[in-house]
Amino acid sequence: MNIVHSKALPLLVALAATLGGCVVAPVQPYYDNGPVVYTAPPVAQVEYIGVAPVPGYIWINGFWSWQANRHVWRGGHWAAPRPGHHWVPHAWSREGQGWREHGGRWDQRGR
Repeated sequence: MNIVHSKALPLLVALAATLGGCVVAPVQPYYDNGPVVYTAPPVAQVEYIGVAPVPGYIWINGFWSWQANRHVWRGGHWAAPRPGHHWVPHAWSREGQGWREHGGRWDQRGR
């Protein structure tokens, strides 16, 4: 049994070293195209922005989102900038007789 373990050990060490080099990054949200809704989004709410908690942070405006068959306000927040990216704000577009929601996203500069 020791021979089997001694042969398997280098394989396990190699596997651990290979997996140890992996980087797990959170999935970035894609530019979401929500369903067409037939109730126009309300006028944006006025938000108090205040001072950034950390110099260089950017303000991401609040927006109306469509959830549970109604518009729900999602308040704005401060966010750390992402190098090589710019923030594309949340938006609603007219589509036929309705409206389609497009979630905000970080986009690479130059796109």
